[in-house]
Amino acid sequence: QVKLVESGGGSAQAGGSLTLSCSASGFTGCRKEMSWHRQVPGRMREFVSGIKEDGSATYADSVKARFTISRDNAKNTISLQMNSLKAEDSAIYYCRSVLDGTGAAYCASWRGRSDWGQGTQVSVYC
Repeated sequence: QVKLVESGGGSAQAGGSLTLSCSASGFTGCRKEMSWHRQVPGRMREFVSGIKEDGSATYADSVKARFTISRDNAKNTISLQMNSLKAEDSAIYYCRSVLDGTGAAYCASWRGRSDWGQGTQVSVYC
């Protein structure tokens, strides 16, 4: 199992900023595609942003130009800098890891394995 621990959630005023962090451990030597997702009670979990081992990043249209994802491969952490927050950004934010099958020899057999963190609450108020 890849253990993922999120931190940095909390409350912020609309227009403000928050930074989320996710620390990963497990499957040492396996490259991981990391991403952030969010979920509002009663709605489906949605993709927010993802980043590959090489640093290439993607964003949902709703957060482009406001959120920035980054990763530190040496520390096995990713971060999500959230600026210009809106009330609709309020949700539980989850970190996700997907093994891409590369890295150490044993990783190939685990390609596609997905793990999730427990989530961290973000609340944006007006």
